[in-house]
Amino acid sequence: MADCYPYRVTAGGGDLTLVWRSGEGDAPDEFAVDEHGGLLAFPDLRTLRDHCGWDLVEEGGAALDLDAVRRWVERPGLGSVPAGLLLDAWNFFEDLCHSLGPSGPSLPAQGPVHDSAYEKIFGGAALGPAAGEGAWTDDETTAVRELLRAGLSLWERAVPAPGAD
Repeated sequence: MADCYPYRVTAGGGDLTLVWRSGEGDAPDEFAVDEHGGLLAFPDLRTLRDHCGWDLVEEGGAALDLDAVRRWVERPGLGSVPAGLLLDAWNFFEDLCHSLGPSGPSLPAQGPVHDSAYEKIFGGAALGPAAGEGAWTDDETTAVRELLRAGLSLWERAVPAPGAD
């Protein structure tokens, strides 16, 4: 079994902790799911440990603020966001999509515009004022926003709000 890492997600003003596993060989990275294919999400690390009993690699545990991602997606003129946060969110949503399986919700198809935007953001300068030719085009920015919007929707379907049916 691959090493398991806690992955804290902030969304809707609260935190949940997931279990992330690196894909072995050609397998994709993924989050742990239950026997029904539902995402395993816990209110904190202690509850995760008590429930699963897995040995977790806690060094450098990842955290993602989906509230900040949502603000950038929904209200782009309200300020900047670190490029690393958007890259982390993009990767998170792809791993989440793989975790939920082929019958689960998916992200939109990605093409050359996405590839170009990903390469630029991976370099870290796509959003900076001094990015020059490395800055996202309007098409790239729109494509990333649409992808992240779909990812946020995927997250909401994977982890319904408390009290939701």
